[in-house]
Amino acid sequence: MKINAFADVSLRAVMVMAAVPDGQLLTTQAVADAVGTPYNHVSKAMVRLRELGLIDVERGRLGGSRLNAAGRRATVGQLLRQLDNRQDPAECQSPNGDCPLITECGLRHAMSRAREAFYRELDVVVISSLPHTRQMTPVFQTIGLRPEFRAPEPKLDPALTPSA
Repeated sequence: MKINAFADVSLRAVMVMAAVPDGQLLTTQAVADAVGTPYNHVSKAMVRLRELGLIDVERGRLGGSRLNAAGRRATVGQLLRQLDNRQDPAECQSPNGDCPLITECGLRHAMSRAREAFYRELDVVVISSLPHTRQMTPVFQTIGLRPEFRAPEPKLDPALTPSA
């Protein structure tokens, strides 16, 4: 299953904010630079993340955004459900007209069930557990955070770890 570009940018923004020390603010420009996405796209994602109650924002010259407690607990599945604005996963309805098979179509319902199964699999993945030191240290160096910064190591869920 493919996620939309907005959800992708939003997930990456949350990952970057999850990797900074608790309480540290990041500007939207710093997040945009860290995820390699234009400022305007990241700005829209940050507005939506704030509306969802996942980040706190402080305005002003020294302001920025930080991941709050709800954001640190959020899972990939939860976030994608809220960011996926596609009503019809099979695109049965379009501006050019509806599919002639739409009235009794089993595919449309199967695609909806598949999308929910996709989200359910991602419900166990806490976004803030994804960033790791090797991944984030070079990213943070490029946006001017101190080189000695160390991202938190992911906390592995024993239930998800393969047994040796």
